[in-house]
Amino acid sequence: MLAPRLYNFLDERHVPYVELPHDRAFTAQDTANAAHVGNQQFAKTVMLRVDDALAMLVMPAAYRVDPTRLSRALGGAAVEIAHEDDFRDAFPDCELGAMPPFGNLYGLPLYVDARLSAHPEIVFNAGTHTDALRMPYAEFERLAQPRTLWMAHVM
Repeated sequence: MLAPRLYNFLDERHVPYVELPHDRAFTAQDTANAAHVGNQQFAKTVMLRVDDALAMLVMPAAYRVDPTRLSRALGGAAVEIAHEDDFRDAFPDCELGAMPPFGNLYGLPLYVDARLSAHPEIVFNAGTHTDALRMPYAEFERLAQPRTLWMAHVM
């Protein structure tokens, strides 16, 4: 089942999307495989601390965060990957680690890796480790209003 906050947000705006139920998976690579989506198109949500405040980064599952490049892209901000304890309570309607990439739904800034915009669709966790969602990238960008960055490298 989709995270209620996400489900209501998308349905109230009549956004086209497809639910992709899949076997339980915990890593972005495993989720991409379980949902039968390429790891360039599957978007993982990485929680960060940027200048000691929580933020979300959305990037292709095939890549990993390079904090130095990300810091440069953010104008020299101090960047580190957040620990689960830092954000455990920030997503009450989601399973830990399965947050959808909509920072605006949770009061958090959202950054997106520019490589995701090269695809007509985006696929991401929808609040559980057994549900993904596919939607047009343009709709994601319009609704989530992320700041687009280029800052990752291949795993």
